[in-house]
Amino acid sequence: MSQFLHTKYASLETYTPGEQPRDKKYIKLNTNESPYPPSPQVVDALTRQEVEDLRLYSDPEGTALREKLAALYGCGPENVFLSNGSDDILNFAFMAFGQDGAVFPGLTYSFYPVFAALHGVLYDTVPLREDLSIDVDGLCGTGRLTVLANPNAPTGLALSLEEVERIVASNPDHVVVVDEAYVDFGAQSAVPLIQKYENLLVVMTYSKSRSMAGARLGFALASRPIIEDLEKLKYSTNPYNVNRLTLKLGEAAVDSDAYFRENARKIMATREKTAQALRALGFTLPDSKSNFLFVKREGLDGGLLYQKLKDRGVLIRHFSDPRIAQYNRVTVGTDEEMEAFLTQVKAIMKEEGLL
Repeated sequence: MSQFLHTKYASLETYTPGEQPRDKKYIKLNTNESPYPPSPQVVDALTRQEVEDLRLYSDPEGTALREKLAALYGCGPENVFLSNGSDDILNFAFMAFGQDGAVFPGLTYSFYPVFAALHGVLYDTVPLREDLSIDVDGLCGTGRLTVLANPNAPTGLALSLEEVERIVASNPDHVVVVDEAYVDFGAQSAVPLIQKYENLLVVMTYSKSRSMAGARLGFALASRPIIEDLEKLKYSTNPYNVNRLTLKLGEAAVDSDAYFRENARKIMATREKTAQALRALGFTLPDSKSNFLFVKREGLDGGLLYQKLKDRGVLIRHFSDPRIAQYNRVTVGTDEEMEAFLTQVKAIMKEEGLL
């Protein structure tokens, strides 16, 4: 840290991304990426002409992509906001709507407290219930910016649309952000509610079900006034926040939506098969509606399992938070990858005298 950094940032605890080691080839089940490539239409959209046109600025409005997303989700282009990954939208949400403070679940996406600290937003957390589910009553009527991931991370559990609506309806004078990064893997989207509630901001990403984590593309759906608020911040920071190639690839992804929906169904089927196998081995795990599983095994230390799997070429995500240190988050890969993961888990359990 230099002597020049503003003192208000000196003590920031930053977000820690999932590790991306380069020392050898791993089965990567640690960062919730899709195991499947983008659609052929997305690949074909990256033409020589599109690359040559990088000399030109991108459309700051993202007009064509906004129109396609609006048609896909049943709203107007004026209800769509585009960003460089969904984290940008979450950052703007804390900046724009956190003047009275914020509330989010006590165990959730670990970027939320980072954004709050970055913008000086005081926040409270609502503890999860004993079964790791979100306390809906605790998030109702907060009188502050309310943020929830649905499905939640890292648990994978999802609220029903009725539960989400109860939270939104109870907080009419403040924005409720529903972070739907994983919604395509079995949860209900809150998008149908945006025409009914002006305070609802639904945030989505291309990183998970659309297999485009490296493209850095996110979008939000909300009432026109909230979209205008986000645009005010965008045009005050980075008007060309989505590059030309990503916009073009994003359009092709919408055009091939059926391809990604089918991949999501395959991932869900693999998830259920893997969950059943893990439960047969004595693991405890919530009923995930995401593209990952949150698992622990009595008598098998979570950190030990993580390290032994890494030594064997399988990466999963371990968290140091003592509340969940015995759990690991396991991204759902292909059937073959999950079979390899299970084979190594069984081998470790034999070493530890658990099989």
